[in-house]
Order: sequence, then structure tokens, then C-alpha cells
Amino acid sequence: MNSVTIRNLLMRGMLAGLGAGILALVVAYLLGEPRVDAAIAFEEAHSHEHEMEVVSRGVQSTFGLATGVLIYGVALGGIAALAFCCALGRIGRFGPRATAALLSGGALLAVYLVPFLKYPANPPSVGDPDTIGKRTALYFLMMLLGILLAVGATLFGRRLAPKLGNWYATVAAGAAFVVAIGIAYAFLPAINEVPHDFSATLLWQFRLSAIAIQLVLWTAFGLLFGHLAERVVAPAREAAAAEAATEEAAPAAS
Repeated sequence: MNSVTIRNLLMRGMLAGLGAGILALVVAYLLGEPRVDAAIAFEEAHSHEHEMEVVSRGVQSTFGLATGVLIYGVALGGIAALAFCCALGRIGRFGPRATAALLSGGALLAVYLVPFLKYPANPPSVGDPDTIGKRTALYFLMMLLGILLAVGATLFGRRLAPKLGNWYATVAAGAAFVVAIGIAYAFLPAINEVPHDFSATLLWQFRLSAIAIQLVLWTAFGLLFGHLAERVVAPAREAAAAEAATEEAAPAAS
């Protein structure tokens, strides 16, 4: 894969990330923001301290939310596009669309769901401000472990495939991944700072909305980028095949 193709895929990955970010923004605004408002209302009702807002809640829930989600989508789209360039043709005989779908599903699992199940998202008013550094570090550590273990499981499955076949190699690699994640969960410290009087329904709805945002983001990205990548990779492969055929025909003609 030449540099021109990689650059084209990178640009299309960022474009697909922007499109996916727009869809995720709609979900975040419709599902997430009402739960954030309810959590803020709970915090204000149980707090005697009133801090002056540097940025108003209206700006946070509109312009601030849009900026954060769209930048997040574009950045992840670019990173995922580079990962796609490395994965295409190396994880099996999958075309661009299937590779994009597998990459998106793997990213959703390793980058988000694995750390989320150990350290789930919490709305405002949940969590001790003094432990935010520790909680952030543990979350990113779990994310890093999820990515490394997912890559390791993929390589492990490829090693087993010649001996066990693709199906059993995939099952064995998946089982090894689950066991390794379970060990990490067991050794990393648990964090539970939810106030005893905080609404369990609100907490559950907030966490479901957080999962919904990521699910929409990565599903939309996989579909959009798969379509765009197909339009880049297919002509490049055809051109490479035609060039190879020309080179093979040249000695024969001479």
C-alpha cells in the first residue's frame, strides 16, 4: 500500500469519523444531556456550595458538546484509518468493508466496552473530586490493556489457525482474551463512589446512553469508512494487478 493510498484512506477515515460523530452527537443530545441535567439537579439539591459557572450549562450542552463529540469522532476516525491500513490483508482474507467492520467492532470492544465494564461512566455529582486523577489513570490503563490484549489475541489466533482451523483458532483466541481481561479485572482496584441516595434508575439510564453513543459512533464509522475505503482500495488493487500483468508480459514479448 503506497503513501498516496494511505493518505487517501486517512482523509476518508477522518471524514467518516466526522459523519459518525454527527450521528453520535444527535444521540448524545437526545439521550445523554437530559440525564446530565437530572444529575446536576441532584447535585445542586444536595450541595450547599454554589460555584459560579465559567461556561453556562446552555453552552456546554450545545456548542461544547458538539465540539467535543465531533473532534473526538474525527480523531478516532484518523487513528482507525491508520489501523485499517495495517490490518487490511493481515487478519484474514477480508475485503475493505469487512475489515472496516471488524476493526470498528474490535475498537468498540477493546477501547470502550472493556474499560467501561470495569470503570463505568458516571454522571455529574458521582465521584470524589480528590480521586479523579486516580480514576482517570485506572481507566486509561484498562483501555491500554484492552487494546494490547485484543492485538495479542488476534496474533494468537493467527498462529493457531494453521493447526486448528479458523473457527477453533478464533474461539481459542477469544477465550484467551476473556480470561486475560478477567485477570486484569481481578487485580485492578474497584471504585465505587456512587452516593447512597443517588437514583439507581438515573445512573442506569446515563450508562446506557453512554453505551448507545459509542455504539452509534463505531457502527456508523464502520459502515461509512468501509464504503469509502472500498472506493479507494479497489481501484488501487486493480491498478497494481494491471501493472504486474504488464511487467510479466514484457519479458515474454521481448
